[in-house]
Amino acid sequence: MNVFEAVWDWLTNGDNWKTTLGIIGIPQRLGEHLDYSWPPLLIGILLAIPLGALIGHTGRGGTVVVSLVNVFRALPELGLLVLLVLSMGLLLATEALTIVLVAVALPTLLAGTYAGVRNVDRAVVDAARGMGMREWEILVKVELPNALPLILGSVRAAALQVIATASIAAAVALGGLGRFVVDGFAFREYQQMAGGAVLIAALAIVVELLLSAVQWLLVSPGLRKPRTRSGVR
Repeated sequence: MNVFEAVWDWLTNGDNWKTTLGIIGIPQRLGEHLDYSWPPLLIGILLAIPLGALIGHTGRGGTVVVSLVNVFRALPELGLLVLLVLSMGLLLATEALTIVLVAVALPTLLAGTYAGVRNVDRAVVDAARGMGMREWEILVKVELPNALPLILGSVRAAALQVIATASIAAAVALGGLGRFVVDGFAFREYQQMAGGAVLIAALAIVVELLLSAVQWLLVSPGLRKPRTRSGVR
């Protein structure tokens, strides 16, 4: 039996889809993984998008954005998680994981929002200002709608990063789909380890497709296609 057949057998084994004798099945692990993933993403959105939009609108603090993005991207997620768990205690492991995942989501969300707002056509912004719009109206009614494709693109990218990184929860005795990878490696059940990796990848693909559909619905049709010049795309 090759590795693909072994992984397929593990994924299609009904015993792996139900909780029996204290062994938690795939649906429960999937639920845990989602529970670990969505709060940090939401917190990241609430923190990064207003800050990135404000800095992009004013044009002040661009250096701060670049510095923050570089700092957060350089953080070793697993090392940071272990350090926080050792500092906060195992009982607060979930909170420590949330902090790490927020740090994972912030750079992409902040950079995407800042770039989206900053790259809005200045002629459009000047026209809005010339019509007597206040600065907050320009940001809310002109810049953010035009920046929406980049902002939503950053949300999609951050969601995939958070879902992938949430797998490290198993390293500090938490659950999630990463539990299959860690336990499979520990007990040399490589079909379980590979199956867990496949499930994480499948979850990321499904979330990407869902968020792509949301982006398609929210973004104005005029902003979905790249601008053309002289009829040439």
